[in-house]
Amino acid sequence: MPSMGSMEWGIILIIVIILFGVGRLSEAGGALGKAVREFRESMGGQPEPKSETKSESEVDAKKA
Repeated sequence: MPSMGSMEWGIILIIVIILFGVGRLSEAGGALGKAVREFRESMGGQPEPKSETKSESEVDAKKA
């Protein structure tokens, strides 16, 4: 089976952007990342450490 080159990946990316739009594409990526993280945790792996970035709600709470 031949491997996929950059041209094929580019065409697939363009089709996905047309179907879902840029805004929904970022939401889908976030959901996919969350699903992978939960899958790894359920398989008995160590949970990944939380990142040091602060959410918008934490930043707003400190301002108040």
